[in-house]
Amino acid sequence: MKNVVAGTAGHIDHGKTALVKALTGIDADRLEEEKRRGITIDLGFAHMQLTPSLRLAFVDVPGHERFVKNMLAGVGGIDLALLVVAASESVKPQTREHFDICRLLGVPRGVIALTKADLVDGEILALARAEVEDLVAGSFLEGAPIVPVSAVTGAGLNELRHELARVAGSVPARDPAGWFRLPIDRVFSVKGAGVVVTGTLISGTVAREQEVEVYPSGRRLRVRGVEVHGSKAERAVAGQRTALNLADVEVSELARGDALSEPGRFRAVQQIDCRLDLLRSAKPLKHRAPVHFHSGTAEIEAQVRLLGAGGAGGAPTPFVGPPALALEPGAGAWVRIVLRRPALLLPGDRFIIRSFSPVTTIGGGAVVDSGAGRHPGASSRLSVLASPDAAARIALLVRESKFGLPMRELVARTGMLETAIAAAAARAPVVDLAQPEPWYVDRAWFEAARQHLAQTVGEFHRANPLAPGIGKEDLRARELPGAPAFLLDELLARGGPILEGSRVRMPGHHVALKDDEEQARAAIERAFEQGGLATPALAGVLAQSGVEAARARSLLALLLREKKLVRIGEDLVFHQAAIQTLRAMLAARKPARFTVGDFKTWTGVSRKYAIPLLEYLDRERITRRDGDARVIL
Repeated sequence: MKNVVAGTAGHIDHGKTALVKALTGIDADRLEEEKRRGITIDLGFAHMQLTPSLRLAFVDVPGHERFVKNMLAGVGGIDLALLVVAASESVKPQTREHFDICRLLGVPRGVIALTKADLVDGEILALARAEVEDLVAGSFLEGAPIVPVSAVTGAGLNELRHELARVAGSVPARDPAGWFRLPIDRVFSVKGAGVVVTGTLISGTVAREQEVEVYPSGRRLRVRGVEVHGSKAERAVAGQRTALNLADVEVSELARGDALSEPGRFRAVQQIDCRLDLLRSAKPLKHRAPVHFHSGTAEIEAQVRLLGAGGAGGAPTPFVGPPALALEPGAGAWVRIVLRRPALLLPGDRFIIRSFSPVTTIGGGAVVDSGAGRHPGASSRLSVLASPDAAARIALLVRESKFGLPMRELVARTGMLETAIAAAAARAPVVDLAQPEPWYVDRAWFEAARQHLAQTVGEFHRANPLAPGIGKEDLRARELPGAPAFLLDELLARGGPILEGSRVRMPGHHVALKDDEEQARAAIERAFEQGGLATPALAGVLAQSGVEAARARSLLALLLREKKLVRIGEDLVFHQAAIQTLRAMLAARKPARFTVGDFKTWTGVSRKYAIPLLEYLDRERITRRDGDARVIL
């Protein structure tokens, strides 16, 4: 079944609630004060079955100017508007404001009802129709059906139902595969059940026993029960009026304006870059002007910062300079909106701004980017992010990040599904590294980084001809500080420098010794081989090698890598043959238990060598210390 949400709009006392009751049989006024005063103060909800496969839910909003903020909490998730204009009064101030709000929020379609048609004659009815047509000319409601009705006599109700069914039938079904998001518009407690929240499910699905996260608090809760249009259900899908019974939470911990969504999937933000359109009826909007920001069911105090065309070097700058510099009425601009408190906002979310004094609707637009920071070319950058080209958007976000972005970050920044991101990335100039999750880097940066790594390794070879290669961690620290650990591995795996163990070398690089180095190398090895377990002092051997100290140390490192020498301590080196002889001698005494004194007798070495050798044997698991003695393993 397709579920469509309609929002009423119109001036106070033009008959919105009465019309909804006449259509559905449900009184949307639920508060005692509403019934006593005869006006809608807060949101009301009702629904009707238009056809066996089409259900229409109404969000009935207040028309009084003092309750427009409540109206705004109800229209964020609607599919069509039911603009209500009393034929007896025609277009009034809140008619215009509600209409502007629907237009700014991008409501794509609607129906117009001329209520109280039984109170006027044909001439007045025709005049009201003409004024409404003039109001909506050039908007999403131009050409929309205008139906005269009377909630008292029932005249025109069948025609209105028919038009609602026709327009609602053209609404594209919402995709239940999207990420679950439910802006909360009511929070209350039900005896025997606990805390219940309601809202219009704008995307995805939510099921009983599912874990959800409250944004912006980060609290994670369990869904104890689900109701859709007042009936119990196992799950709710996008487009449905939904009530969730939440476990382990108090009413005081939740509020209108909070949102429920996927646990750990998104993050609440306090700065958003947007496209803002200012109404013609508004005053000029100054840079850093305070406003009331409305999106979904949230109302937050905020500041609007106008983004300039660019400063020195093309860097974006907010408008600075004279205080009079402002966005003119009827104009549009890229802006950054700074919120007083965080909220869950994703690209594509629509918003409204209202002035502080007087409190009136002055403009609205759509979120383009929820990432903070300053970026070059603000206008061109945001134009890309606002475009329908998903591949271009993914490519830009990846390019802006120094080491690319993982899939989870792209989901948080775009609100797109992982499958959609992967499909867009396949068309974008990015490389998918796929470790430890899909991770995208800019293709041009990746190729440049590979070439730079090769250049760095080549320079290391020229500066250190006796070294087999640069240490992997040393290379990472030089070239990719702060990068994820796998990035260097991926760069090396795509050709160029070769990783061997813990060192990186260029293909074809081999240590080539000069004649004097060959002689020095042999002299160093011979000195340790002749010393046996009574190994000579390291400094003396290097000093007598016949080459300067730096090359002597490089030759020592070469012998250690070749495992011809074994380093036991910082300044204690033995020839491999001596260590092998020692191991064989101990193996012949296995599983003997011995002391340091026994070891000195067997080997003929002093305590100076005995203790380091025994500690080495322990590390190699040839022996095991047992109190003051050792056991041969």
